[in-house]
Amino acid sequence: MKATIAIVEDDTDLLELLEYRLGKEGFDVVGFTNTKNVKQVLTEEPVDLIIMDRNLPDVEGSEYIAMLRYQGLKTPVIFLSAKDSSAQVQEGFLRGGDDYITKPFEIDELILRIKAVLRRTRGEEEEQIVTYRDIELHLHSREAFIAGMPVELTKLEFNLLRTFIENRTTVLRRDYLLKSVWGKSDSYQGRTVNVAINRLKEKIDPDKSKDYIKTVRGIGYMIR
Repeated sequence: MKATIAIVEDDTDLLELLEYRLGKEGFDVVGFTNTKNVKQVLTEEPVDLIIMDRNLPDVEGSEYIAMLRYQGLKTPVIFLSAKDSSAQVQEGFLRGGDDYITKPFEIDELILRIKAVLRRTRGEEEEQIVTYRDIELHLHSREAFIAGMPVELTKLEFNLLRTFIENRTTVLRRDYLLKSVWGKSDSYQGRTVNVAINRLKEKIDPDKSKDYIKTVRGIGYMIR
């Protein structure tokens, strides 16, 4: 699966060059000349790495990253900046940078640094796989496979199936599923769980030959 890189750089010539070179390396690239739409994209799309300039027209880049870190941002960040003093480099790391490259720079070195950061972060996440019988869930890419064949699941269905697999020896009550999968129970009813499980069953066992999820009458559900 391709890694997606967001680049925030106000020098449009440099931004275009980075977009071209990283695209040639097989990355999906999203470019910005300021931070105006960065946060929205980070919440809507799976971004694996941010390359952030510090001298931006709207906000200082490391201050912006520090703000996002405070709000819960986990995405790794490489600062690419003309601020090159020892104190400024340390400041970049302290504000949430995972690596720091000073301008002028060699693009080949930047690409090597990108790949190194992704190996430490994205690579570890991709190895997280949950399995049960012939079901396989890839947690980072959120892909599901039944007997090696991909199955399209919604985010809720994926989380529901993961919850069943991780609690495979336990009967799960509807109120537990509402809290752990939906995140709350006040706005939903037990029927919400029933409908979601029936839809999940249709996707992972359309011919009803494998009978993965069992209803335990009066209690809840369990995977078997």
